[in-house]
Amino acid sequence: MELGQGFAYIGRQVPIKIGETERFIDLLFYHLELRCFVVIELKIGKFEAEYIGKLGLYISAINHQKKKETDNPTIGIIICKTKDSVEVQYSLEITSQPIGVSEYRLAKLLPDNLKSNLPSIEEFEEQLKNIGSTHD
Repeated sequence: MELGQGFAYIGRQVPIKIGETERFIDLLFYHLELRCFVVIELKIGKFEAEYIGKLGLYISAINHQKKKETDNPTIGIIICKTKDSVEVQYSLEITSQPIGVSEYRLAKLLPDNLKSNLPSIEEFEEQLKNIGSTHD
C-alpha cells in the first residue's frame, strides 16, 4: 500500500477504449518525478503468466492515448497474493515493457499524506475481492 512519494492518483477501474472494447484499469497513477503513468493491476490469487499480456495491452493503450511527448514510457505493476519467482522471471523475459510483479501485504493504516489521494483500506480490500468477478 505504501507507494512512496511522487505518485498522483488518477483513479480506479479507469475505463480505456481499446479497439471496439472498453477495458478497465484497476489503478492508474502518474509519477511526478519519473514523469510517467503507472498502471497497476491487482490480482487476488497467485501470479499467472497471462497477466503480463493484459498489463502490456494496458501499457500500450496508455502510451498511445494518454502519454504526452514529454512523458516517459508507462510503467506497469502487477500486485498479486503470491508469486513463483522463476515463473515471473520467465514471463518478464518475453516482454520489453517495463513491468514489475509484487506480492501484496495489506497494511492497517495509510500514511496521512496518502489518505486523501488513495482508496481507503476497506475500498482496496473490496476491490481485491471483486477483481475476479468483474472486468477480468
